Amino acid sequence: MTDAVEPRAGIGLRRPMVAAALLAAAGVGAMVVWRGADGAADRAEMARLTALQPSDPPVFEPAMVADLPEPARRFFEYAILPGTPLRPVAQIEMAGRFSLGGFDGATDYTMVATQVLAAPGGFLWAMKARHGHVTLSGSDSGAWTRFWLGGLLPVARRGGDADHRRSAFGRYVAEAVFWTPAAVLPGPGVAWDAVDADVARVTMTHGDQSQAVDVTIDATGRPIRVSFERWSDANVDGTYRLQPFGGRLSDHREVDGFRVPMRVEAGNGFGTPDYFPFFDVSVTSIHWPDR
Repeated sequence: MTDAVEPRAGIGLRRPMVAAALLAAAGVGAMVVWRGADGAADRAEMARLTALQPSDPPVFEPAMVADLPEPARRFFEYAILPGTPLRPVAQIEMAGRFSLGGFDGATDYTMVATQVLAAPGGFLWAMKARHGHVTLSGSDSGAWTRFWLGGLLPVARRGGDADHRRSAFGRYVAEAVFWTPAAVLPGPGVAWDAVDADVARVTMTHGDQSQAVDVTIDATGRPIRVSFERWSDANVDGTYRLQPFGGRLSDHREVDGFRVPMRVEAGNGFGTPDYFPFFDVSVTSIHWPDR
């Protein structure tokens, strides 16, 4: 009698366990598919942005900036060597620190990232970060912000609205100033003014977006800091509003005819007592790909 009952009891216990295991496997499978879809979207966006590179760009001549205010002219004459093909799209590899939180509770992640920067058409920043045994990965673009904890748990999925687009536009216009100077040469949608003897202001307009960025230029023409009013909800109220953002630029080097900073530190509240530099990276590689 006992021998006849035990197998049936075991089967009864195993059935819900098997069902739970199947449900868990299905959930993990769904997350893997979802994560794969995010990766495919990243690759498609990178390809779209890279395709914005002109196939036969003109070359830089100082006469192109001769009529600009002096600090802006000084910047371009430093940042682009004569005869350099004016490619406005760059691919940037970087490594460094990315912090989540604020002064009282920030968590520092070591990270590596790849970015395609193609102002005014957009950008895609894909990163992998780690804090101890915790991993974070995902991407930021003009259309979305979406990250994954441990590769399987979706977190910080945002985008697809006017606030996100406006905030993202501010970021990549500012980065274009120092990493893709060909993208901010004067022309349709790009205007330069002098703020003072060492600060130039560029205003980029694209569609319904407009962003002004101040760039501080040293005596040699190197950009050493950028600052601007960014549309952001990184505040105690979690409400979108204009607030100071910016950073410091250093370790300038010449690559393919462009002189660009290889070290960037940036964050919210730049120029105020609330400055929090959550982004501190060194460029490990930068190039301006052909189409």
